[in-house]
Amino acid sequence: MRISYNWLKQFLKTDWTPEQTSELLTDLGLEVEGLESYQSIKGGLEGIVVGEVLTCVKHPNADKLKVTTVNIGEDKPLQIVCGAPNVEAGQKVPVATIGTTLYTEEGEAWKIKKGKIRGEESHGMICAEDELGLGKSHDGILVLENKTKVGAPASEIFEIENDYVFEIGLTPNRADAMSHLGTARDLKAGLVQKDIKLELITPSVSSFRVDNRTVKIDVDVVNKDLAPRYCGVTITGLKVAESPAWLQHRLKAIGLSPINNIVDATNYVLHDLGQPLHAFDAVKISGNKVEVKTLKTGTKFTTLDGIERELHEDDLMICDAEKPMCIAGVFGGIDSGVTENTTSIFLESAYFNPVSVRKTAKRHGLNTDASFRFERGIDPNICEYALKRAALLIQELAGGEITSDVIDIYPNKIKDFEVRLSFENAKKLIGEEIPKETIKQILTSLDIKVNNVTEAGLGLTVPAYRNDVEREADVIEEILRVYGYNNIKTTEKLNASISSTSRFEDYKIQNIVGNQLVAQGFFEILSNSLTTPNYIALSEQLKEEHNITMLNPLSNDLSVLRQSLLFSGLEAISFNVNRKRSDLKLFEFGKTYHGYSDKREEFKHVSVFITGNDKSENWHETHKKSDFFLMKGIITSILDRLGISRYQESPLKNDLFAEGISLGLGKNKLVDIGLVKKTVLKHFDIAQEVIYADFKWDTILEMCKHNKIKFQAIPKYPEVRRDFALLLDDNVTFESIFKIAKQSEKQLLKAVNLFDVYQGKNLPKGKKSYAVSFTLQDENKTLTDKQIDKIMNKLQTNFEKQLGAELR
Repeated sequence: MRISYNWLKQFLKTDWTPEQTSELLTDLGLEVEGLESYQSIKGGLEGIVVGEVLTCVKHPNADKLKVTTVNIGEDKPLQIVCGAPNVEAGQKVPVATIGTTLYTEEGEAWKIKKGKIRGEESHGMICAEDELGLGKSHDGILVLENKTKVGAPASEIFEIENDYVFEIGLTPNRADAMSHLGTARDLKAGLVQKDIKLELITPSVSSFRVDNRTVKIDVDVVNKDLAPRYCGVTITGLKVAESPAWLQHRLKAIGLSPINNIVDATNYVLHDLGQPLHAFDAVKISGNKVEVKTLKTGTKFTTLDGIERELHEDDLMICDAEKPMCIAGVFGGIDSGVTENTTSIFLESAYFNPVSVRKTAKRHGLNTDASFRFERGIDPNICEYALKRAALLIQELAGGEITSDVIDIYPNKIKDFEVRLSFENAKKLIGEEIPKETIKQILTSLDIKVNNVTEAGLGLTVPAYRNDVEREADVIEEILRVYGYNNIKTTEKLNASISSTSRFEDYKIQNIVGNQLVAQGFFEILSNSLTTPNYIALSEQLKEEHNITMLNPLSNDLSVLRQSLLFSGLEAISFNVNRKRSDLKLFEFGKTYHGYSDKREEFKHVSVFITGNDKSENWHETHKKSDFFLMKGIITSILDRLGISRYQESPLKNDLFAEGISLGLGKNKLVDIGLVKKTVLKHFDIAQEVIYADFKWDTILEMCKHNKIKFQAIPKYPEVRRDFALLLDDNVTFESIFKIAKQSEKQLLKAVNLFDVYQGKNLPKGKKSYAVSFTLQDENKTLTDKQIDKIMNKLQTNFEKQLGAELR
C-alpha cells in the first residue's frame, strides 16, 4: 500500500520528517518497506531558467533551423540553435542550460551538452512543454508571459509537487489502515505516546445539500446479508473533463493514472477515507431502478476490461431493471460506467459482505483496489459520510447539482464490539506492568471507548471498523504496539526447563538424512502441497475419488492436495532442465493426502531424484551418467546410517516406474526405487532418464525407534586383505559369493568386495571372471599366516563345492 506524505499531512499537521514518520509507522505495526521521493515533474525543472530571445535568424546551413541569442540573466547571452517553428525575438522562453538533465516520457534521462548543429554552436536548448514534462504538446517551444523575470528558475514559476511516498507492507488484519485517514489515525496515536498531541483533521461535509429532487433512482437490496448497507445519490449537470493538477499529483504519487474528474474523485475518496465508491451513468440505468441481487449461474456479463465472464449464483451484482451493471465490490461493467459524454451519475457507497466479495474476486481472478478493501472489511459507518464527501468533491471538479435525497438502506446496524480488559491479564501477556493511565490514554487515542473503570480492569467499546479487535488479547496487542515493543524491557534472568525428549524425534531423523544427502551433493526442494488434478491420469494407482479438493481454489492448477511427491519433483526437474541445468540431485520432505469414504489420511514421505550426470565434466575424468545403482547405493547408505540393516528386496509393482525394486521388512514397505516411465517424463517435457526413490517416512521412523545403537572401540590390530580371481558360470551373482563367504567365516571376515569383472576373450563359453577381495581382522590380536591360510582354503573349498568355481 502506498501512502503520500503530503496527503497524510492533510489529516495531521505534523512537522516530523518522512524518515521519522517511517520509523514510527513501522513501530506501530504499519511496516514501511520503502520510502521514495516523488516529483510531479521529474527532475524538478532543475537547471531550467527563464530566457529572453534577443535575436532570431535563419540558420545558414539548414532551412528549418534558426540561430538565436538568448539572455538568461548572465553577463553574456547564449547562442542557441532552435528548430521550433514558433520561436521569435522578444519571447520569454524556458531554457535548459548546459549540464541540465531532461527526461523522456518513458523516464529515460538525457543531458544537455555544448555542441555544434550544422556548423553553428549551441549552448543550451529552448524547450517545448513535453520536453519539460509540463504537457504533451510538441508543436513548438513553450512561450511564457512577458512579465516573467529573466533568469528566474522555472521551478519557481510552475507548480511542482514534491512529495515522499511510503510503501507499507500492510498485514491482512489491518483493514482499518487501508487509507490515508486510517494511517493518520494510527500515527496520531503513536505521536500521543511521544507527548505530541495533534488534532485529526477530517474533511467537512457540512456544506452538502440537496439542490432539487428531479432525478430519483429507486434502490432495492434483495440480498441484505450480502449488502448490509447501501447508499446512493444522483448528481446531474456534470461536465466530464481532465482533473486539476493537484488531484492528478495526489493520484500519481501513489501510482494511479488519472482518468477523468469523476473517476478520479471516487479514487481519491477511496484512498483518502478507505471507502470504495462507484459512479454509474444515470442515463444508462434502465427503469431508474437499482437492484442489488444475485443472478443465475451462467449469466453472461462483460466487465470494464472487455472480458465476458460467466457469473456464479453467489456473485452479488448491481443491476438495473433489465440487466447487470457491476460486480458488487469488485469490478464495474463496460456499459454502465462514466464516459466523456456523461452528464449525470448515480453515485454508490456501500458495505458488502467481505467473504462474498473475496470469493467472487477469486472466482473471476480479479484483484481491484475496491475488492482489496471490501474483502478485508471496511468501516460500515462511514458509507454515508464518504458518499457526501465524494459528491462535494465531484461538484467542485465537474459542477452539477445534487438531484436526490441520499438513499441509505441499513436495516440491521453493525454493532461495535464490547470487550472487557483485565489489567492482570495485560501484565501477564505483555510481561511488564504498564501504568493504568497510559493504557487508558492509548485506548482513547485509538478511538476505543472506555465505558467503565475498576481496579481490576476496563469495560471497552471497540469501533466496528476495527474488525480484528474482538477479544481481550487483541486489545492487549493494540496497547502493546502503540506503547512500543522496544519499550518492553528484557528480563535479566532467563528461566528454562529441561525436558526429556526422544533421540528418535522426527526432526532429528530428518536432519540426519538431510545432512547426509547434502554431503552427497543433493539439494533440498520445497514444493506446494496443492497441485493439479490432471496428474491422476498418469497412474492407475492414483484414484480421482481419493483427491482432497479445495473449496475455494486459487486456480485449477492448485485445486487438490497431492497424492504423490513424484510430480512436484518432476516439475522442479523440468524447470531446471529448461534452464540448462540437467545434472540434478534433489530431495524433499513432504506429505501426501488421501481422502477415503470414511476418513482422510496424510502420510510423510522423503522423495529423492537423480538425473543427468553424476559428476560434472572435467579434463582428467570422463563424465559418468547417473544410474539406478548409484541411487540404490545412496538409499542403502541412508538406511545403514539409520541403523536399518534388515530388509528384503522385491520387484517394484508401480505403473509410474519402468523398472525398480522395493525394500521392505515383512509387510512394511520402506523405500521404492526405480526408473520413472518415459510416458510420465514426456508429460513434463523431460527427455533424460530420472531415477526416483520414495521413502515411506512413517515406517522409517517407527523402525528407528526399535534400533539399539551399540558402541565399540576401533580395533588396534591390522586388517589383512586377500584376493581371489574366480572363474564362474555366467548365472552366478556376487550376492551368492557374499553369502557363502559370510557363512564360512562369521567372526574374522569383515568385508567382501567385487573389484573387477571380466567376460570375453580367453575364457570358456558361458564363463566369467570375478576378482573378489576379502578383508580379515581379529580385534584382539594380530592374525597369523596359518590362520589366514586356513580361512582362505575354507572359502576356496566352499566356492568350488557350492558354485563350481575355479581359481584362475
